Amino acid sequence: MPTIDVNYAELQHMLNLKLDNNLEKLDDILAYIKAEVKGFDPKENSLSIEMKDTARADLWSVEGLTRALQSYTGQQKGPKPYTTTDKSDIEVTVDASLFDIRPYIACAVIKNIHLSDEVIKGIMHLQDKLDHTYGRSRRRTSIGIYNLDLIKSPIKYTAVKPETVEFVPLGFAQKMKLDEILEKHPKGQEYGHIVKAHSLYPMLYDSQGQVLSFPPIINSNDLGKITEDSCNLLIEVTGTLHKTVLNTLTLITSALIDRGGKAYSVTIHYPKDTNNNYTQKSPVTPDFSSKPLELSVAETNRLLGLNLSAETIINLLGTAGLGVEKVSDQYITVLVPCYRVDVMHQVDIIEDVAIAYGYNNIEPLWRELPTTGKAKADQRYIDIARDLMIGLGYQEVLNTTLTNTQTLFQKMNQPPSRLIELSNPKVITMTCLRNQLLPGLIEFLSSNQSVEFPQKIFELGRVTLPNEAEQTQTCDKNYLSAVTTHPNANFSEIKSTLDSFMTNFGVEWQIQETTHPSFIEGRVGKIIVANQEVGIIGEINPETLEAWKLENPVAGFELHFQTLIDAKQNNPHK
Repeated sequence: MPTIDVNYAELQHMLNLKLDNNLEKLDDILAYIKAEVKGFDPKENSLSIEMKDTARADLWSVEGLTRALQSYTGQQKGPKPYTTTDKSDIEVTVDASLFDIRPYIACAVIKNIHLSDEVIKGIMHLQDKLDHTYGRSRRRTSIGIYNLDLIKSPIKYTAVKPETVEFVPLGFAQKMKLDEILEKHPKGQEYGHIVKAHSLYPMLYDSQGQVLSFPPIINSNDLGKITEDSCNLLIEVTGTLHKTVLNTLTLITSALIDRGGKAYSVTIHYPKDTNNNYTQKSPVTPDFSSKPLELSVAETNRLLGLNLSAETIINLLGTAGLGVEKVSDQYITVLVPCYRVDVMHQVDIIEDVAIAYGYNNIEPLWRELPTTGKAKADQRYIDIARDLMIGLGYQEVLNTTLTNTQTLFQKMNQPPSRLIELSNPKVITMTCLRNQLLPGLIEFLSSNQSVEFPQKIFELGRVTLPNEAEQTQTCDKNYLSAVTTHPNANFSEIKSTLDSFMTNFGVEWQIQETTHPSFIEGRVGKIIVANQEVGIIGEINPETLEAWKLENPVAGFELHFQTLIDAKQNNPHK
């Protein structure tokens, strides 16, 4: 959970509350935003606050804390408005070569801001928190802040060969080539892996050819150094997800507006020859517009066990810092402010209503219904399948459902497909939910090459797939995957295993010839049951084996086992 450090006196001043070092009183106030005091240094006047809600990126600064708590302390009702004063003369052109590297950028101009040492520390702290958490250690987004008075528009965002550019990175005194920065600069050592996979590196220049930064690694020492004398700033955010880039810019810009700065918008010009890869050709950033979200009065009362009127809910929404656009007896159109990037569903709003109402004011309801535990109907078939695979000489493994795109796609020689990503992953190796089992088994083999051969393993577990028809827009399915590896592993062996499994499970099946990027052409087939494709079987191709550093051949299959379960339940006598 994120822990932020703020100046205690500054928090009291901005919150307009005198706490007199009463940390219990502060804890009671922080409970509204699911936070608590982690530590207090009276000598440094430094307060550490732990955030229990890891999705509330808008709270990771003293400005965000103040904004949220002012609603609960009655100093402000509803959302805090943010606007741009006017359009700046700064424009940014984006080169098409960035599309497969780091394609998106959003910018804002802040003028007439007074930067004290404390304010600079706070903004850098927020920048660091956003880069590491919401930006996934700068892989998804990274932030740059520059002295606007030294920059000449238009700005060019492009990709370059690393040996062709050199500049003085922030904190250094001598010019360095890009590869040198990755090798010698602390930020290059920490984040260099993000760009090393590409032959071209992202760069930001102004119209006079001055280097602004080498995103997402480091700013230039000339333009990217902010001091107390800086009063006009350029904020830029680059990244790989456009919505996340826009959200990050909103969070950092709104904090600077709270510090007295005036925001001006910037026009971004994306290339015109990218086959509509960019949703807008010339978006204007930042975007401070609120997002309307429909809230059901009945659903709110059902989940909370209350009987609140629409009028009462509206009042509680204002206490929670949310706005209202339209109202009826059944539905309320809630205006979610731009900085509430955590709100995705009406359940998120209902939680805010509950907090504003007060959990202690909700009377507990004890269930009187008897409950009798029993296994789900699917479990019988899952147990049978496990026993069959073990009887065929395979050992069961249990991999984590969290994985990463490199494991699922790059190392399996597959093109990316839709999956469920985590908005705030803790480690870079677990950034999404798996949509197949086979890559996990191959990774398991790669990590256990010292074990005696032959190695035969299987996994029967759940994968998570996108499904917009579901309330969560996801669905879990049972899959079965198995692999065998030894010097003579081949298609015939794995086909024999699958045939024995299907026969004993009571399912008629057949193979149809196909191609698949993870398998050797001519040694791969679709698994067909009742004229429906339910999986893939074959020998893993050499490119995939090389990516996983596997020396022996591997053969395997992946079966949509849930389809077999459904078929057995519909025809239990077959």
